[in-house]
Amino acid sequence: MPRTTRPQEGAHGTSAPSPPGYFTEQALLGALLSEPHHLPDVTGIGPDAFTTAAHAAVFAAIQALPAPTPVEAPDHAAAVAALRMQPAPGPGEHAEHITWLGKVLAAARERARGLTAAHLHALINACPTPRHAPAYARIIEAEHARRRLHKAAQRLSHTARDASLPQPVPSALAEADALASLVDGIAAAFPPHSGSLPRTPTRPPEPPPGEEAAQEERLLLATATARPAEIEQMRWLTGEDFALPLHAGLWQCLTTLVRRRAPVDPVTVLWQAQQRGVLTSTTDPQEVLGFLAKPDVSAPYLGERILHRSVLATAHQVGRRIESFTDDPANSPYQLVVGSRRALTELTAIRTRWQQATSPATRPPPRTTRAARRTGPAPTTAAPAGRLTR
Repeated sequence: MPRTTRPQEGAHGTSAPSPPGYFTEQALLGALLSEPHHLPDVTGIGPDAFTTAAHAAVFAAIQALPAPTPVEAPDHAAAVAALRMQPAPGPGEHAEHITWLGKVLAAARERARGLTAAHLHALINACPTPRHAPAYARIIEAEHARRRLHKAAQRLSHTARDASLPQPVPSALAEADALASLVDGIAAAFPPHSGSLPRTPTRPPEPPPGEEAAQEERLLLATATARPAEIEQMRWLTGEDFALPLHAGLWQCLTTLVRRRAPVDPVTVLWQAQQRGVLTSTTDPQEVLGFLAKPDVSAPYLGERILHRSVLATAHQVGRRIESFTDDPANSPYQLVVGSRRALTELTAIRTRWQQATSPATRPPPRTTRAARRTGPAPTTAAPAGRLTR
Protein backbone atom coordinates (compact mmCIF):
# COMPACT_ATOMS: atom_id res chain seq x y z
CA MET A 1 0.00 0.00 0.00
CA PRO A 2 1.53 3.35 -0.99
CA ARG A 3 2.08 5.80 1.82
CA THR A 4 0.32 9.13 1.78
CA THR A 5 -0.25 11.99 4.13
CA ARG A 6 -3.70 12.64 2.66
CA PRO A 7 -6.99 10.79 3.05
CA GLN A 8 -7.78 8.28 0.35
CA GLU A 9 -9.83 9.64 -2.50
CA GLY A 10 -13.07 7.86 -3.28
CA ALA A 11 -15.47 8.21 -6.17
CA HIS A 12 -16.40 11.72 -7.35
CA GLY A 13 -13.43 13.20 -5.46
CA THR A 14 -14.81 12.38 -2.01
CA SER A 15 -12.55 11.06 0.74
CA ALA A 16 -12.91 7.31 1.25
CA PRO A 17 -13.25 6.15 4.88
CA SER A 18 -9.94 5.28 6.49
CA PRO A 19 -9.52 1.61 7.50
CA PRO A 20 -9.48 0.65 11.20
CA GLY A 21 -5.72 0.15 11.07
CA TYR A 22 -5.21 3.84 10.35
CA PHE A 23 -6.85 4.79 13.64
CA THR A 24 -4.80 2.15 15.45
CA GLU A 25 -1.64 3.82 14.12
CA GLN A 26 -2.89 7.17 15.43
CA ALA A 27 -3.63 5.63 18.82
CA LEU A 28 -0.17 4.07 19.11
CA LEU A 29 1.65 7.24 18.12
CA GLY A 30 -0.51 9.24 20.47
CA ALA A 31 0.28 6.84 23.30
CA LEU A 32 4.03 7.12 22.67
CA LEU A 33 3.92 10.89 22.34
CA SER A 34 2.02 11.32 25.60
CA GLU A 35 3.74 8.49 27.53
CA PRO A 36 7.04 7.71 25.74
CA HIS A 37 8.13 5.31 28.47
CA HIS A 38 5.86 2.70 26.76
CA LEU A 39 8.22 2.50 23.78
CA PRO A 40 10.21 -0.52 25.12
CA ASP A 41 6.92 -2.44 25.27
CA VAL A 42 6.29 -1.85 21.55
CA THR A 43 7.95 -4.67 19.59
CA GLY A 44 7.57 -6.36 16.23
CA ILE A 45 7.16 -3.21 14.14
CA GLY A 46 9.27 -0.49 12.55
CA PRO A 47 8.49 2.64 10.55
CA ASP A 48 7.72 0.52 7.48
CA ALA A 49 4.74 -1.01 9.30
CA PHE A 50 2.79 2.26 9.04
CA THR A 51 0.56 3.10 6.11
CA THR A 52 1.33 6.82 5.76
CA ALA A 53 4.58 8.72 5.41
CA ALA A 54 3.60 11.03 8.29
CA HIS A 55 2.97 8.15 10.71
CA ALA A 56 6.20 6.41 9.68
CA ALA A 57 8.17 9.64 10.18
CA VAL A 58 6.75 10.25 13.65
CA PHE A 59 7.44 6.68 14.77
CA ALA A 60 10.99 6.78 13.43
CA ALA A 61 11.60 10.02 15.30
CA ILE A 62 10.23 8.57 18.55
CA GLN A 63 12.49 5.56 18.17
CA ALA A 64 15.57 7.67 17.43
CA LEU A 65 15.27 10.16 20.29
CA PRO A 66 15.84 9.28 23.94
CA ALA A 67 12.63 9.62 25.91
CA PRO A 68 12.35 12.43 28.47
CA THR A 69 12.91 11.64 32.12
CA PRO A 70 9.66 10.26 33.56
CA VAL A 71 7.87 12.75 35.82
CA GLU A 72 5.82 11.99 38.86
CA ALA A 73 2.32 10.79 38.18
CA PRO A 74 0.47 14.02 39.12
CA ASP A 75 2.84 16.16 37.10
CA HIS A 76 2.69 13.71 34.19
CA ALA A 77 -1.10 13.70 34.26
CA ALA A 78 -1.11 17.48 34.23
CA ALA A 79 1.33 17.51 31.31
CA VAL A 80 -0.79 15.15 29.26
CA ALA A 81 -3.95 17.07 30.13
CA ALA A 82 -2.30 20.28 29.01
CA LEU A 83 -1.19 18.66 25.76
CA ARG A 84 -4.72 17.49 25.10
CA MET A 85 -6.37 20.80 25.96
CA GLN A 86 -4.01 23.41 24.58
CA PRO A 87 -3.88 24.27 20.85
CA ALA A 88 -0.09 24.49 21.09
CA PRO A 89 2.51 23.33 23.61
CA GLY A 90 2.99 25.74 26.42
CA PRO A 91 5.61 26.14 29.16
CA GLY A 92 5.12 24.78 32.64
CA GLU A 93 5.96 21.83 34.75
CA HIS A 94 5.93 19.57 31.68
CA ALA A 95 8.60 21.65 29.91
CA GLU A 96 10.94 18.68 29.48
CA HIS A 97 8.21 16.72 27.74
CA ILE A 98 7.37 19.68 25.52
CA THR A 99 11.03 20.02 24.57
CA TRP A 100 11.15 16.35 23.62
CA LEU A 101 8.01 16.73 21.50
CA GLY A 102 9.69 19.59 19.69
CA LYS A 103 12.67 17.38 18.91
CA VAL A 104 10.33 14.64 17.67
CA LEU A 105 8.61 17.10 15.37
CA ALA A 106 11.90 18.41 14.01
CA ALA A 107 13.22 14.90 13.36
CA ALA A 108 9.94 13.76 11.77
CA ARG A 109 9.92 16.77 9.44
CA GLU A 110 13.10 15.49 7.85
CA ARG A 111 11.05 12.62 6.43
CA ALA A 112 7.62 14.29 6.12
CA ARG A 113 7.99 18.03 5.63
CA GLY A 114 4.32 18.86 6.02
CA LEU A 115 4.12 17.83 9.67
CA THR A 116 3.18 20.49 12.24
CA ALA A 117 2.69 20.63 15.99
CA ALA A 118 -1.04 20.35 15.36
CA HIS A 119 -0.46 16.89 13.87
CA LEU A 120 1.22 15.71 17.05
CA HIS A 121 -1.60 17.14 19.15
CA ALA A 122 -4.15 15.35 16.97
CA LEU A 123 -2.31 12.07 17.48
CA ILE A 124 -2.26 12.53 21.25
CA ASN A 125 -5.97 13.29 21.26
CA ALA A 126 -6.65 10.18 19.13
CA CYS A 127 -5.29 7.81 21.79
CA PRO A 128 -7.98 6.63 24.22
CA THR A 129 -5.67 4.69 26.58
CA PRO A 130 -1.87 5.15 26.34
CA ARG A 131 -1.14 2.06 28.44
CA HIS A 132 -2.67 -0.04 25.66
CA ALA A 133 0.27 0.80 23.39
CA PRO A 134 1.46 -2.87 23.15
CA ALA A 135 -1.99 -3.95 21.97
CA TYR A 136 -2.02 -1.20 19.35
CA ALA A 137 1.42 -2.29 18.14
CA ARG A 138 0.24 -5.88 17.79
CA ILE A 139 -2.67 -4.78 15.61
CA ILE A 140 -0.33 -2.74 13.43
CA GLU A 141 2.01 -5.71 13.12
CA ALA A 142 -0.89 -7.91 11.98
CA GLU A 143 -2.03 -5.43 9.34
CA HIS A 144 1.54 -5.00 8.13
CA ALA A 145 1.83 -8.79 7.75
CA ARG A 146 -1.38 -8.78 5.70
CA ARG A 147 -0.05 -6.10 3.34
CA ARG A 148 3.32 -7.82 2.94
CA LEU A 149 1.63 -11.12 2.15
CA HIS A 150 -0.64 -9.42 -0.37
CA LYS A 151 2.33 -7.86 -2.18
CA ALA A 152 4.28 -11.13 -2.24
CA ALA A 153 1.27 -13.01 -3.64
CA GLN A 154 0.79 -10.28 -6.21
CA ARG A 155 4.41 -10.58 -7.32
CA LEU A 156 3.97 -14.34 -7.72
CA SER A 157 0.86 -14.04 -9.88
CA HIS A 158 2.40 -11.27 -12.01
CA THR A 159 5.66 -13.19 -12.52
CA ALA A 160 3.73 -16.27 -13.63
CA ARG A 161 2.06 -14.18 -16.35
CA ASP A 162 5.17 -12.25 -17.46
CA ALA A 163 5.90 -13.53 -20.97
CA SER A 164 9.03 -11.37 -21.25
CA LEU A 165 11.04 -13.43 -18.75
CA PRO A 166 13.73 -15.63 -20.31
CA GLN A 167 13.08 -18.43 -17.80
CA PRO A 168 9.54 -17.93 -16.46
CA VAL A 169 9.22 -21.15 -14.46
CA PRO A 170 12.40 -20.66 -12.34
CA SER A 171 11.42 -17.00 -11.82
CA ALA A 172 7.92 -17.93 -10.66
CA LEU A 173 9.25 -20.65 -8.36
CA ALA A 174 11.74 -18.18 -6.84
CA GLU A 175 8.84 -15.85 -6.03
CA ALA A 176 6.98 -18.79 -4.52
CA ASP A 177 9.99 -19.53 -2.29
CA ALA A 178 10.06 -15.90 -1.13
CA LEU A 179 6.33 -16.07 -0.42
CA ALA A 180 6.73 -19.29 1.57
CA SER A 181 9.52 -17.74 3.66
CA LEU A 182 7.30 -14.77 4.42
CA VAL A 183 4.49 -17.10 5.49
CA ASP A 184 6.88 -18.91 7.84
CA GLY A 185 7.89 -15.58 9.37
CA ILE A 186 4.27 -14.60 9.95
CA ALA A 187 3.56 -18.01 11.50
CA ALA A 188 6.44 -17.52 13.93
CA ALA A 189 5.12 -14.10 14.96
CA PHE A 190 1.49 -15.13 15.36
CA PRO A 191 0.86 -18.43 17.20
CA PRO A 192 -1.99 -20.72 16.12
CA HIS A 193 -5.44 -20.46 17.58
CA SER A 194 -8.80 -22.15 17.22
CA GLY A 195 -10.80 -21.61 14.07
CA SER A 196 -7.70 -21.30 11.92
CA LEU A 197 -9.23 -22.06 8.51
CA PRO A 198 -9.80 -18.92 6.44
CA ARG A 199 -12.97 -18.37 4.50
CA THR A 200 -12.54 -19.88 1.05
CA PRO A 201 -12.78 -17.23 -1.65
CA THR A 202 -14.31 -17.84 -5.05
CA ARG A 203 -11.56 -18.66 -7.49
CA PRO A 204 -11.24 -16.04 -10.22
CA PRO A 205 -11.99 -17.42 -13.69
CA GLU A 206 -8.99 -18.35 -15.79
CA PRO A 207 -8.75 -17.12 -19.39
CA PRO A 208 -9.44 -19.75 -22.06
CA PRO A 209 -6.36 -21.51 -23.46
CA GLY A 210 -4.81 -20.18 -26.61
CA GLU A 211 -4.66 -22.05 -29.88
CA GLU A 212 -0.96 -22.84 -29.38
CA ALA A 213 -1.68 -24.65 -26.14
CA ALA A 214 -4.57 -26.60 -27.67
CA GLN A 215 -2.50 -27.56 -30.71
CA GLU A 216 0.41 -28.81 -28.60
CA GLU A 217 -1.94 -30.89 -26.47
CA ARG A 218 -3.46 -32.50 -29.60
CA LEU A 219 0.01 -33.22 -30.98
CA LEU A 220 1.05 -34.84 -27.72
CA LEU A 221 -2.04 -37.04 -27.67
CA ALA A 222 -1.39 -38.12 -31.25
CA THR A 223 2.26 -38.87 -30.57
CA ALA A 224 1.46 -40.82 -27.41
CA THR A 225 -1.17 -42.81 -29.30
CA ALA A 226 1.38 -43.71 -31.98
CA ARG A 227 4.15 -44.50 -29.46
CA PRO A 228 2.44 -45.50 -26.19
CA ALA A 229 5.71 -46.78 -24.73
CA GLU A 230 6.81 -43.17 -24.24
CA ILE A 231 3.94 -42.62 -21.83
CA GLU A 232 5.79 -44.71 -19.25
CA GLN A 233 8.57 -42.09 -19.31
CA MET A 234 6.10 -39.28 -18.57
CA ARG A 235 4.58 -40.16 -15.23
CA TRP A 236 5.22 -36.56 -14.22
CA LEU A 237 2.38 -35.44 -16.52
CA THR A 238 -1.24 -35.69 -15.32
CA GLY A 239 -4.62 -34.76 -16.71
CA GLU A 240 -4.65 -31.67 -14.49
CA ASP A 241 -1.87 -30.18 -16.60
CA PHE A 242 -4.01 -29.97 -19.74
CA ALA A 243 -5.83 -26.77 -20.58
CA LEU A 244 -8.84 -28.45 -22.25
CA PRO A 245 -11.01 -30.98 -20.36
CA LEU A 246 -11.35 -33.19 -23.45
CA HIS A 247 -7.58 -33.44 -23.79
CA ALA A 248 -7.21 -34.16 -20.08
CA GLY A 249 -9.71 -37.00 -20.36
CA LEU A 250 -8.00 -38.46 -23.44
CA TRP A 251 -4.64 -38.42 -21.65
CA GLN A 252 -6.17 -40.32 -18.74
CA CYS A 253 -7.58 -42.82 -21.24
CA LEU A 254 -4.15 -43.31 -22.77
CA THR A 255 -2.44 -43.84 -19.41
CA THR A 256 -5.16 -46.31 -18.41
CA LEU A 257 -4.71 -48.37 -21.57
CA VAL A 258 -0.93 -48.39 -21.17
CA ARG A 259 -1.20 -49.44 -17.53
CA ARG A 260 -3.48 -52.32 -18.53
CA ARG A 261 -1.12 -53.23 -21.40
CA ALA A 262 -4.12 -53.02 -23.72
CA PRO A 263 -3.86 -52.24 -27.45
CA VAL A 264 -3.47 -48.50 -28.11
CA ASP A 265 -4.55 -46.78 -31.32
CA PRO A 266 -7.02 -43.98 -32.16
CA VAL A 267 -10.00 -46.35 -32.15
CA THR A 268 -9.25 -47.95 -28.77
CA VAL A 269 -8.57 -44.55 -27.23
CA LEU A 270 -11.87 -43.23 -28.58
CA TRP A 271 -13.73 -46.24 -27.15
CA GLN A 272 -12.04 -45.82 -23.78
CA ALA A 273 -13.04 -42.15 -23.82
CA GLN A 274 -16.66 -43.14 -24.36
CA GLN A 275 -16.52 -45.64 -21.51
CA ARG A 276 -15.07 -43.05 -19.14
CA GLY A 277 -17.61 -40.38 -20.05
CA VAL A 278 -14.99 -38.11 -21.61
CA LEU A 279 -17.01 -37.53 -24.78
CA THR A 280 -19.87 -35.06 -24.48
CA SER A 281 -22.78 -34.26 -26.74
CA THR A 282 -20.70 -31.55 -28.40
CA THR A 283 -17.68 -33.80 -29.06
CA ASP A 284 -17.23 -34.93 -32.64
CA PRO A 285 -15.76 -38.48 -32.57
CA GLN A 286 -14.48 -38.14 -36.13
CA GLU A 287 -12.54 -34.99 -35.13
CA VAL A 288 -10.98 -36.86 -32.20
CA LEU A 289 -9.96 -39.72 -34.48
CA GLY A 290 -8.51 -37.19 -36.91
CA PHE A 291 -6.09 -35.49 -34.52
CA LEU A 292 -5.18 -38.74 -32.75
CA ALA A 293 -3.92 -40.09 -36.08
CA LYS A 294 -1.34 -37.32 -36.67
CA PRO A 295 1.67 -37.97 -34.46
CA ASP A 296 4.44 -35.40 -34.01
CA VAL A 297 8.12 -35.93 -33.16
CA SER A 298 8.73 -36.08 -29.38
CA ALA A 299 6.04 -36.83 -26.83
CA PRO A 300 8.24 -36.01 -23.79
CA TYR A 301 9.15 -32.62 -25.23
CA LEU A 302 5.52 -31.78 -25.92
CA GLY A 303 4.59 -33.04 -22.47
CA GLU A 304 7.22 -30.79 -20.94
CA ARG A 305 5.76 -27.83 -22.82
CA ILE A 306 2.32 -28.62 -21.44
CA LEU A 307 3.69 -29.04 -17.92
CA HIS A 308 5.57 -25.74 -18.33
CA ARG A 309 2.28 -23.93 -18.91
CA SER A 310 0.62 -25.84 -16.09
CA VAL A 311 3.29 -24.78 -13.57
CA LEU A 312 2.85 -21.12 -14.50
CA ALA A 313 -0.94 -21.38 -14.45
CA THR A 314 -0.81 -23.00 -10.99
CA ALA A 315 1.58 -20.32 -9.71
CA HIS A 316 -0.76 -17.62 -10.99
CA GLN A 317 -3.79 -19.25 -9.36
CA VAL A 318 -1.96 -19.69 -6.05
CA GLY A 319 -0.92 -16.04 -6.04
CA ARG A 320 -4.45 -14.88 -6.81
CA ARG A 321 -5.93 -17.10 -4.12
CA ILE A 322 -3.57 -15.80 -1.43
CA GLU A 323 -4.32 -12.26 -2.56
CA SER A 324 -8.02 -12.95 -2.04
CA PHE A 325 -7.29 -14.26 1.47
CA THR A 326 -5.53 -11.00 2.33
CA ASP A 327 -8.39 -8.96 0.86
CA ASP A 328 -10.74 -10.34 3.53
CA PRO A 329 -10.13 -8.24 6.68
CA ALA A 330 -11.89 -10.86 8.80
CA ASN A 331 -9.01 -13.31 8.32
CA SER A 332 -6.53 -13.24 11.19
CA PRO A 333 -2.76 -13.48 10.54
CA TYR A 334 -2.70 -17.16 11.40
CA GLN A 335 -5.69 -17.83 9.16
CA LEU A 336 -3.70 -16.20 6.38
CA VAL A 337 -0.82 -18.54 7.20
CA VAL A 338 -3.02 -21.65 7.04
CA GLY A 339 -4.69 -20.61 3.81
CA SER A 340 -1.41 -19.62 2.17
CA ARG A 341 0.31 -22.86 3.11
CA ARG A 342 -2.55 -24.92 1.71
CA ALA A 343 -2.43 -22.96 -1.53
CA LEU A 344 1.34 -23.31 -1.81
CA THR A 345 1.02 -27.08 -1.37
CA GLU A 346 -0.53 -27.29 -4.84
CA LEU A 347 2.46 -25.50 -6.30
CA THR A 348 4.86 -27.75 -4.40
CA ALA A 349 3.28 -30.86 -5.92
CA ILE A 350 3.51 -29.68 -9.51
CA ARG A 351 6.99 -28.30 -8.86
CA THR A 352 8.15 -31.80 -7.94
CA ARG A 353 6.76 -33.16 -11.20
CA TRP A 354 8.43 -30.32 -13.12
CA GLN A 355 11.78 -31.21 -11.59
CA GLN A 356 11.24 -34.85 -12.54
CA ALA A 357 10.39 -33.89 -16.10
CA THR A 358 13.39 -31.61 -16.59
CA SER A 359 16.00 -33.65 -14.73
CA PRO A 360 18.74 -34.86 -17.11
CA ALA A 361 18.73 -38.23 -15.36
CA THR A 362 15.10 -38.90 -16.30
CA ARG A 363 14.97 -37.20 -19.67
CA PRO A 364 14.83 -39.74 -22.58
CA PRO A 365 17.11 -39.39 -25.63
CA PRO A 366 15.69 -37.52 -28.64
CA ARG A 367 13.71 -39.49 -31.18
CA THR A 368 13.16 -38.99 -34.88
CA THR A 369 10.23 -39.95 -37.09
CA ARG A 370 10.38 -41.83 -40.34
CA ALA A 371 10.11 -38.53 -42.19
CA ALA A 372 13.00 -37.14 -40.15
CA ARG A 373 15.18 -40.13 -41.05
CA ARG A 374 14.57 -39.37 -44.71
CA THR A 375 15.22 -35.64 -44.55
CA GLY A 376 17.66 -35.25 -41.65
CA PRO A 377 17.40 -34.38 -37.97
CA ALA A 378 14.02 -33.05 -36.88
CA PRO A 379 14.19 -29.54 -35.44
CA THR A 380 11.74 -30.35 -32.67
CA THR A 381 13.65 -33.14 -31.00
CA ALA A 382 14.82 -30.54 -28.48
CA ALA A 383 13.53 -27.18 -27.34
CA PRO A 384 14.39 -24.50 -29.94
CA ALA A 385 16.24 -22.24 -27.50
CA GLY A 386 17.74 -24.92 -25.33
CA ARG A 387 15.99 -27.39 -23.05
CA LEU A 388 13.52 -25.97 -20.60
CA THR A 389 15.39 -25.53 -17.36
CA ARG A 390 14.26 -26.00 -13.83
